Amino acid sequence: MASTRDIRTNQADISCDVCGRTLLRDERAEPYLAGGERRQVCELCTVRAQHEGWIREDGGDEPTLRSSRQEGRGRGFLEKLRARRERAREAAEEAAAAEAAEAAARPRSEPRSEPQRETAPPPDAPRRPRHVRAVPTNAELKVERALEVFNASEHTRTVGGIARSLGAPAVSARPLADRPSVVGIAVMWELSWYRFEIDLSDEAGGVRRVAQGAELSELEADERVANAAADERGGLHLQA
Repeated sequence: MASTRDIRTNQADISCDVCGRTLLRDERAEPYLAGGERRQVCELCTVRAQHEGWIREDGGDEPTLRSSRQEGRGRGFLEKLRARRERAREAAEEAAAAEAAEAAARPRSEPRSEPQRETAPPPDAPRRPRHVRAVPTNAELKVERALEVFNASEHTRTVGGIARSLGAPAVSARPLADRPSVVGIAVMWELSWYRFEIDLSDEAGGVRRVAQGAELSELEADERVANAAADERGGLHLQA
């Protein structure tokens, strides 16, 4: 049975007083003075030690270059570690810069404003209703409609009141030649007469009394030709 042997080295384990890492066999620690004590610093932490105000024991600003073969191998390993850390740092810086540029390019969301409510315009003042009716196409229909409008007005009381004193009047109702939608009505007694007008295109305008007289000779000749009559209440109707 083969026996095993313990392999021991004369090199004592050295730890970096900055990062706490145990140095590899080929690594060399640099002695620094800090707080009245001697400190061992690996080559990766020399900048940090100087930043903390630690003083290199040998008084130099940079580690002494050595030309030994073993030290050369150790420096090659350290250079790899240093290069790896440098690449990691640069990658982190590039990622942070890209994130900052993306955040700056992103449009800022503006605060949402409450939509303004449209104010309803004030209602228009009520207009007087205008009732427009179709105008009859012949004179007889126009007259019949005009008499209906007259009989619905208060002017029937005037005609009825005078009729109780002077008797039944003669009535003439004809469309006006110069205004075809207007029907003229003449209510006549021997001692008095009244002239009314009704616009069939604006019946809401009602009956208008446009003239009054005491002599029948003041009327036009065609107005003195009766074609309608009045009852005891003052209502007008066409003669049969």
